[in-house]
Amino acid sequence: MTGISPCTNVSRRDWNRMALALAMSPWLAPAAQAQALTSAAGAGQGPRWHADPFSLGVASGQPQPGSVVLWTRLRITEADAAFKAQSISVVCEVFADAALRQPVRQWRVQTDAARAHSVHVVASGLQAGRPYWYRFVCGSATSPVGRARTSPGVHDVVDRLRIALASCQHYEQGYFVAHREMAQRDLDLVLFVGDYIYESSNPQHMLRKHLGGVPTLLDEYRDRHAQYKTDADLRACHAAHTWLMTWDDHEVVNDYANDLDRNFSDPQVFLRRRAAAYQAYFEHMPVRLGPDPANPSQMRIHDRLAWGQLADVWTLDCRQYRDHQACPDPNRGGGRVVVGCDALADPARSMLGMAQEQWFTEGLTRSTRRWKLVAQSTQMSSSGVNTPLGRSAFTDGWDGYPQARARLLSTVAEAQLKNVVMLGGDVHMNVAAQLRVQANDERSPVVASEIVTTSITSRGLGEKLLAQIRDSNPDILHARSDERGYTLLEVKPEGISAEFRTTPNPALADGVFKVQAKLGIRSGVAGVHKDG
Repeated sequence: MTGISPCTNVSRRDWNRMALALAMSPWLAPAAQAQALTSAAGAGQGPRWHADPFSLGVASGQPQPGSVVLWTRLRITEADAAFKAQSISVVCEVFADAALRQPVRQWRVQTDAARAHSVHVVASGLQAGRPYWYRFVCGSATSPVGRARTSPGVHDVVDRLRIALASCQHYEQGYFVAHREMAQRDLDLVLFVGDYIYESSNPQHMLRKHLGGVPTLLDEYRDRHAQYKTDADLRACHAAHTWLMTWDDHEVVNDYANDLDRNFSDPQVFLRRRAAAYQAYFEHMPVRLGPDPANPSQMRIHDRLAWGQLADVWTLDCRQYRDHQACPDPNRGGGRVVVGCDALADPARSMLGMAQEQWFTEGLTRSTRRWKLVAQSTQMSSSGVNTPLGRSAFTDGWDGYPQARARLLSTVAEAQLKNVVMLGGDVHMNVAAQLRVQANDERSPVVASEIVTTSITSRGLGEKLLAQIRDSNPDILHARSDERGYTLLEVKPEGISAEFRTTPNPALADGVFKVQAKLGIRSGVAGVHKDG
């Protein structure tokens, strides 16, 4: 896989000389000190900008005990068009304090148009389990300051992990006010589980408008990502917190499955589109690996993070490797609601693809940490509806891959694993549910817990359909689709608290958040309970 640009460490002698000069200048105010450091790092080197090249902000992601990925992208406007074709040097600076008085390390990176002038730095050699502050310098321009966090050491005893779980942010259907509140929270991680951008539009529910049409080419996907990054609340949340991420379908196109889109396009044609979407995703996210140079339509996003001895956190890919949806409409691919689809019983079908499924289950059974948190893009608990003709299933979700779901949950049951919690998004509603090998069957023990977050902005199901889902699925303890927001998770050795934080639909620019519901999960006890 391609990934991080070549980085050059500035010599420790030069870095220390610069820090010493600042330390000996106590009359400099913090802003002046920062400017002096900027000048020392970048004066006379690189472009003199007419417009701010850092307007897309900064971000950090995929932490490890001694490192974290730091990201920015130079957005070069027509005022600086002469620089678009150039390879440009960018300096990344990391500090131990928010006032930027304690420099730690510095990297110099080259970027160019082939990567949309994006910058990815694996900031290594850091201490485990602590915050750092960072910024980028390019010629005459300095980026906003971001705050990043490294994960604790793998053997460290940790008493808390605070996560904001989020998904589904359609730019046109509301404002990203949830990110504003998340930015102000005391968090360790933001866990985003898919639909970061939307390729599609819906003129019936439009509060603001996408630029351009439906993206299919690399530059079009780049423009869509860049437009989302113009949202100040989203940029603030990226700058404030370190993110873990996976994707769903709208980062490419609705309901795609592996090499198939809803239009039954030639797979080779669609894979070229998928490659463009994956490349643009990498260019705009704080992730370590980009598309595979030998096969640009492939990009590994699934991963595992250890948070001390408290938790293992998996991020799974439910799109790239899955089998095609069962029983498709001959006139339109993708998911649909079916009754009596025999293909659903095929044990060879997989949502994750067999290789990823094996990697995940082997890691899950070997995990010795207190909590096993599994972030994937959608709802795992059943949401079918009982009808006179039989039980319905939506073929794009886990109900469309029931044998794969049963395999995963059987692994949990047979290995007698404790504290497995599935985290999801996609369905635009808050859900808390019990997970059994045989869904909704009280004779089948509860083996895991599920928390699904509502959408940041994307509209939810109608109340009539949601009432039918609740009535048909006693394993669902809580389900509401009428509000937008995110989920605040506090993970402690003794238990997990989940707080659904919501604002009315649509999410307005001045939206105020409340607690829709509080749920709890006790260590050693599978299943969710209402808290308070």
